[in-house]
Amino acid sequence: MSTTAKTSNRKQVGQILLASGVITQEQIDLAIAEQAARNHRQLLGEVLVDMGMVTEDQVLEALAEAYNVPYAKLTPRLVDPKVIDLIPRDFLEKHAVLPLFKVRNILTVAVSEPSNVFLIEEIGRMTGCTVQVVVVSASDVKAILDQYINAANVFVIDDIIEDVSTETFELIESKVDDITNLEGMAGDSPVIKLVNYLIYTAVKEGASDIHIEPDDGHLRVRHRVDGVLYEKLTPPAQMMAPIVSRIKIMSALDIAERRLPQDGGIHIMMEGRPIDLRVSTLPNLHGEKVVIRIIDNTQVLINLETLGFSVDMLKELRKQLAQPHGLVLVTGPTGSGKSTTLYAALSEMNSAERNVCTVEDPIEYNLRNINQFQVNEKVGLHFGTVLRALLRQDPDVIMVGEVRDDDTAKTAVQAALTGHMVLSTLHTNDAVSAITRLNNIGVEHFLVSAALDAVLAQRLVRKICPHCKTEYEPTPNIRHAMEKAGQSVEMLNRGEGCAKCNGSGYSGRLGVYELFIPNENLRQAVSDAIPLQELRQLARRSNMTTLLKDGMAKAKAGITTVEEVFRVCSD
Repeated sequence: MSTTAKTSNRKQVGQILLASGVITQEQIDLAIAEQAARNHRQLLGEVLVDMGMVTEDQVLEALAEAYNVPYAKLTPRLVDPKVIDLIPRDFLEKHAVLPLFKVRNILTVAVSEPSNVFLIEEIGRMTGCTVQVVVVSASDVKAILDQYINAANVFVIDDIIEDVSTETFELIESKVDDITNLEGMAGDSPVIKLVNYLIYTAVKEGASDIHIEPDDGHLRVRHRVDGVLYEKLTPPAQMMAPIVSRIKIMSALDIAERRLPQDGGIHIMMEGRPIDLRVSTLPNLHGEKVVIRIIDNTQVLINLETLGFSVDMLKELRKQLAQPHGLVLVTGPTGSGKSTTLYAALSEMNSAERNVCTVEDPIEYNLRNINQFQVNEKVGLHFGTVLRALLRQDPDVIMVGEVRDDDTAKTAVQAALTGHMVLSTLHTNDAVSAITRLNNIGVEHFLVSAALDAVLAQRLVRKICPHCKTEYEPTPNIRHAMEKAGQSVEMLNRGEGCAKCNGSGYSGRLGVYELFIPNENLRQAVSDAIPLQELRQLARRSNMTTLLKDGMAKAKAGITTVEEVFRVCSD
């Protein structure tokens, strides 16, 4: 592109920005002077962005208007994966362009520099198509390219599926007793590549689980990311048996057994770090559903300060953890982050002067300098059995993975009353309900009153994506809900959806918490076995922050959304 063309473009963009009221003439003059000081190595729009006078999106909108082409916020939904391979991938990465979709012989391509006519002509020559351009940001293009290219992209899967003949898979389905053939197909390169792809992309996306689900005539693969399932692939249904067999071989399960559920584990190395996978298979109407839980040690948060506690609540929790003995429980549904909170607490409590031990089923993360013991139900090594044996090992701090039965509950309470700090989890909806749960298991009211130091109830909410975060004015209903939770707001935040967050508006998660610390009045109420609802009211009058209040405070602070708080919390 010639210098004359560049100068023309700079004037057009500047005039458009000025006409739209985005910048003033004085700002343009300053930017032109700065551009001259840089020996015109940058376009005017780039200089304006560098000086903080405009955003990249504002410049791109003006650039699109100058060249009379559309401007768009790029998301994965706009991309047809089948058209990306029309252009060599090194060319895409070098020039930061991305084919979006093809209609008849018209190829729509996302570019960040519509002025580069030679680039557009080259794309037309390479593809044999008429090229229509859409202006997008270079960062959005890079994010999509990273998703489709660097992470063993979807075209590898298309190639794999083409390599697998339908007739071969039909033969396996009709002769399921031929285990030799099934093992052979599970060991075929296309199947190995596909399973490796499923695992690799799930880990790269930060997924916690992979769901492989057979249905009538099709197969569905979903990833759970930030607590929500997203559909990723729909391979042919004929691939189900080889995929399941390959996963069973990797996790040392019986590939001949297709009628009973099985559990196993896989240990892999990815990018130099070890990752554990927990595999569960369960027969359904159309085959076997497989769920793979991803345990990535590098993802576990081992610092309480990073989990989302308010300053006051974290101070109170640490005060309880510093006690020499007592029972501290963490409650919530499956997948609410209870284990992560316990591991973070143990990491803070761990020291050379303390004997810190855990009883788990299974051991999810290896903690340095902490004694971890695995429950083995098959040989009679239950939670209660291991816990009683552990009490003879001179422990200071004991973490019990879960209080499941009366034996474990009574032993844990007894340990707390005899000079040990005991941490464990329960499945209850709120903090105060833990008392009723312990009573129902078989622990007497007076023992709960004496042993229980604190109960932490928690949920995980998704955080607003920082790349597409925007302000909005809440509706009267939302204002009213916020006010009921003690929060008064004029504006709130939410994510609009972008390439960085796959269009969801959220990225990452943090906890919302409810910390119940019984004072003398509450201990007496527990011992007197007052009804649960009365106990809740008494706890709230003692200034206990509820899950909903903590969540609304985080929504007001712009960390999460009101809708997300309502999704996981009730009051």
